[in-house]
Amino acid sequence: MPRSIPPLQALRALEAAARRRSFSRAAEELHLTHSAVSHHLRALEADLGVELFKRVGSRMIPTAAGAQLADRVRRNLDDLRDALDATRPGMNGVTRLEVSVMSDLASMWLIPRLGDFYERYPEVDLSLHMHAAVSAPDPYPFDVGIWHRRVDEPGFQIRKLLDDQVVAVCSPALLARYPDFELKELASMPLLRFSRRGWRDFFEAAGVDGSEPLRGPIFDDAGLMLQATVAGQGVATARLQLARDLIERGELVQLGQVRIPASFEYFFTWRDGHPREDAIMQFYRWIKTQLGK
Repeated sequence: MPRSIPPLQALRALEAAARRRSFSRAAEELHLTHSAVSHHLRALEADLGVELFKRVGSRMIPTAAGAQLADRVRRNLDDLRDALDATRPGMNGVTRLEVSVMSDLASMWLIPRLGDFYERYPEVDLSLHMHAAVSAPDPYPFDVGIWHRRVDEPGFQIRKLLDDQVVAVCSPALLARYPDFELKELASMPLLRFSRRGWRDFFEAAGVDGSEPLRGPIFDDAGLMLQATVAGQGVATARLQLARDLIERGELVQLGQVRIPASFEYFFTWRDGHPREDAIMQFYRWIKTQLGK
């Protein structure tokens, strides 16, 4: 007699609970009650004869056996999703990647270049999910993550994309209001403020006699701040990689030649042994080529 397979709902509960380190959060994701998830996992432990989770503080941490099984279930669910996609009309031969990406990089750099990616790799579809926080999301339900911080758990492949620099930029119209401008006058101009980066380090590197501005708009999204800069609302410090296209098109002007290191890097992340790793590597190599231009 063939061995029975546990119910799919129980396996999905295992995968979600292991990934989210919480029965409650797994229940929310699966649209189940907490007690239903607990019941599924207790039944699965009884069927397998092993302990799958241990409580550590407020978190439910998978045991070695639970983590190993959850990983294999995750891969098989991915394979099942691919099989279903291949069966749907118009999807045969197309690989879909769920990509979580920092919102500023997406809006100012990635999205304008995607036409080139689809032209080179028509067999890959990208579904983009914007991410604003500095830290990587926890859990990690995406195929690819492009985030500022490394994932601090085992089982992931991580590649640093670039070391960026920060420059001061403004619109040509704003600069025209300051004839014979010199960089030392920067503190007298209207300054836009970014929630994760102040002006102090740039002032120091540029030899500007000025303190951290106490007035002026504050942005928590660098892409939106650059849009305000293009509109002439003030001077901003910006990652050179994000501002480069705007500078080359003449929509922004770099003030002086001072550059300081960016506080955060970008990391390209995916799970070990991902079933769509070929498509992931195509996407990674394309990004690295674009960054080198």
